Amino acid sequence: MLRTSRLTKLIIYAVLVVYVIIIITPFLMIFMNSFKSLREIFLKPFSLPSQFSLKNFVEAWKRANLTSAFANSIYVTTVSVLGILFVSSMLAYAISRYDFPFRRFLYIYIIAGLALPARLAIIPIYVILQKLNLLDTRLGLIIVYVSTGIAFATFLLKNFMDDIPKALEESAMIDGANPWTIFTKIDLPLIKHALVVVGVVNFVGIWNDFFFPLIIINSQGKETVPLAISIFFGEYSNQWNLISAALSMSVIPIMIGFFLLSRYFIVGITQGAVK
Repeated sequence: MLRTSRLTKLIIYAVLVVYVIIIITPFLMIFMNSFKSLREIFLKPFSLPSQFSLKNFVEAWKRANLTSAFANSIYVTTVSVLGILFVSSMLAYAISRYDFPFRRFLYIYIIAGLALPARLAIIPIYVILQKLNLLDTRLGLIIVYVSTGIAFATFLLKNFMDDIPKALEESAMIDGANPWTIFTKIDLPLIKHALVVVGVVNFVGIWNDFFFPLIIINSQGKETVPLAISIFFGEYSNQWNLISAALSMSVIPIMIGFFLLSRYFIVGITQGAVK
């Protein structure tokens, strides 16, 4: 067990406090500015609002059509995360537990997706979606998110599955369990913390993504939240009061999800660090 002096602990705590302040300050500014008028933001950007009014929230919600945008984002994000977890967990199970030809090549091919960002392949992605008539569809957006999220998820889940004792599976097979039962009833529960890590990381990334919806989605009724908020950015001026209000509302699902799953997320990250 590591032993640290009192001075070292004070330094660590001081650094952590400074770090928390640096991280929280932008969120507090956005939240405070969401109650101000545009004029007040420019005159007093770091002060508390003169009055707390929900006018900016109501106007931003109506003008950006956030009812439809939130529904689209929830649908696309949820289905994409579930698709990533479903495909990557089965891939990780097959690569970790079965010995078949080109098994190592398949694993290297999958994790090669971590080497280059998917945005570099936006032109072939766009052409493929166009030929499949999936442009301007939420299904096309989901397929892109699932395909780009499989590499990291498979890499992480495979490492966790490698540590599951094969004796557990052999005992289950003796009792008559088939591979699907072993996969769903034994392996997945044992790596639930890793599944939460994969889910949270992909949820945040997909929910906040602006690039792929901008390229794939053209119809206003199919916009996700980041794309809907972009209407407040103008060529010559930006409506910062409405932007702040819309951004404050957009982070609520992320905060709720993280607080509900934070315990599992931290445990999964800690187990991954030990590996």
